[in-house]
Amino acid sequence: MNLYRTMQLIRTAEEQLARCHARGLVHGACHTYVGQEAIATGVCAHLHPNDAVFSTHRGHGHALAKGLPPEELFAELFGRATGCSRGRGGSMHLFSPEIGLMGTSGIVGPSILQAAGAGYSFSLRGTSQVAVAFFGDGAVNNGAFHEGLNLAAIWKLPVLFVCENNQFATEVPFAYSAGNPDVASRAASYGLPGVALDGNDVLAVSQAAQTAVERARQGQGPTLLECKTYRTRPHSEGMGDYTYRTREEVAAWRERCPIKRLRATLIERGEATAAELDAVDAEIQAEIAAISAKAEQAPFPEPVTATTHVYASPRRAAAPPEPEAAGREISYSAATLEALDREMSANPHIFVFGEGIGIRGGNFGTTAGLYAKYGPARLRDTPITERGFVGMAGGAAMTGTRPVVDFMFIDFINDAFGEIINQIAKMQYMSSGRLRMPLLLRGCVGIGHAAATHHSGSYHSIYSHLPGLRVVIPSTPYDAKGLLTHALRVDDPVLFLEPRELLGAKGPVPPGDYEIEFGQARILQAGSQVTVVGVGHMAQRALAAARTLAAEGISVEVLDPRTVSPLDTASILASVAKTGRLLIVDEAFGPCGIGAEIAAQMADVGFDSLDAPIRRLNGAFAPTPYSPTLEPEVIPSQAGIEAALRQLVRE
Repeated sequence: MNLYRTMQLIRTAEEQLARCHARGLVHGACHTYVGQEAIATGVCAHLHPNDAVFSTHRGHGHALAKGLPPEELFAELFGRATGCSRGRGGSMHLFSPEIGLMGTSGIVGPSILQAAGAGYSFSLRGTSQVAVAFFGDGAVNNGAFHEGLNLAAIWKLPVLFVCENNQFATEVPFAYSAGNPDVASRAASYGLPGVALDGNDVLAVSQAAQTAVERARQGQGPTLLECKTYRTRPHSEGMGDYTYRTREEVAAWRERCPIKRLRATLIERGEATAAELDAVDAEIQAEIAAISAKAEQAPFPEPVTATTHVYASPRRAAAPPEPEAAGREISYSAATLEALDREMSANPHIFVFGEGIGIRGGNFGTTAGLYAKYGPARLRDTPITERGFVGMAGGAAMTGTRPVVDFMFIDFINDAFGEIINQIAKMQYMSSGRLRMPLLLRGCVGIGHAAATHHSGSYHSIYSHLPGLRVVIPSTPYDAKGLLTHALRVDDPVLFLEPRELLGAKGPVPPGDYEIEFGQARILQAGSQVTVVGVGHMAQRALAAARTLAAEGISVEVLDPRTVSPLDTASILASVAKTGRLLIVDEAFGPCGIGAEIAAQMADVGFDSLDAPIRRLNGAFAPTPYSPTLEPEVIPSQAGIEAALRQLVRE
């Protein structure tokens, strides 16, 4: 009877939402779950409130089955402040972490990776929680399916993967798009159980889900359920439905309705009478009608809240000690290793994903010696699966741990760009600040060592364009330690970029615990005639150029922004007000770069302070070449910086 009630609640809510969509109350898409109710109902019947569900764009049923109050669903689709996502998500982006609903996504595939990441969190923390990923048949042809199932299998994570095979990915038939249309059989490729089910039989789904959930709780690893079903309404309300399927086909599947099926079973077994079931139906109809009417009267969000919760509340830190008082010099790499070691010792929920970061200690020694101290669960060597482990890290960060992704080169992390931009950077905003994303992504940027174009990228300008992401580029060992420490303590996702040419550079670094807040530029050398802002490696080249020019009587102020998101424009403006001239030097490409942003902002707020045009030096608008005669030509040289400064002082 509980299963029947849940399915009928979902069906009644969805049919009412479809009517509300026709009335214009639903402002965007409306993806209903009609016809598939048995799956969410059968699976969620065996979940605890603290188990985590990650869902897809057709997630209304999952939300209700997990325990979301229907009034929060209606209010969300109506765009009201009382909605489960506070009016920020609509049909495709439902969040209620309070009941373990960790989000539904309009992108295909992330739920698979995020559930695997939650499973990793639960394993590391030693809880009995289980993570569930719901996804459609279209997702099984996506790389996230392969990467997520493989990672969950090799680490025996407590995850249940539920494929709702409703025959179509939007309008593309699964029979056409799948080389192997038997989804359950694919599980064998990863060494995990795969079960094919009639997805319209709630009792069969419930029994299989119970077995899979118990298996996961006992530490025996993940299971893949393929639930064959059919959506009997359009892909999204208002869309044409009979160009890719027939009315006869839809009508036949309506006769296989999971609610009708359970109703008949209950009556046949004598567990309920038709009158009793009719009473349940009437009760739910009245409940949903009242809820819908109430949601229409709920207030809209205040416009001033449109940009809240992009970031977590800033973490304040004590002023760090001056580097000159350090009493020792260590390398850039040693400084970051010291910071990571200290934080891993203090926080057992920090773990590292990466290729070769275990016993080997990382390609650049970033985790040297830590495997012996913290073990394989916290220094986890991964397959070459960047989208997979980045997406997993997002799910882990949402569920109580603090992942560090060591991606070696920024060129590699670009394979996970969708996970970063659409999931990790937006999660706090979409959940109205109820989910945190304490995730650190670290690796090298910049040319050097004839690494050529796939190991030499500098893409910080692209990532600094993304709201919700912090982007850090230290240029000294002192800054690297303090900024990495801060990155391991804040609740925002941080992209920590380490210029490859500076990893071996030594400088003063205090041995104790200190952190440097984001958004605070540092003056590397004071000057009075011209300001040069150097980003990353170029800060050190600019400093060397300034020291050369000092012998010529030219006083150059060198400013290192240290973070490009947030960008400390106030410090740049103060320096320009003192010198009247500005040169920006960045190794990355010029068009649409961080240098262009700095120039635009200074032209806007510092125009009256400028005595000459703002100048920029950037890397060439070209990929990085291999030959030692070509490689140096694509980034600003020290001599080029010196020449630009001399010219600027003369203007």
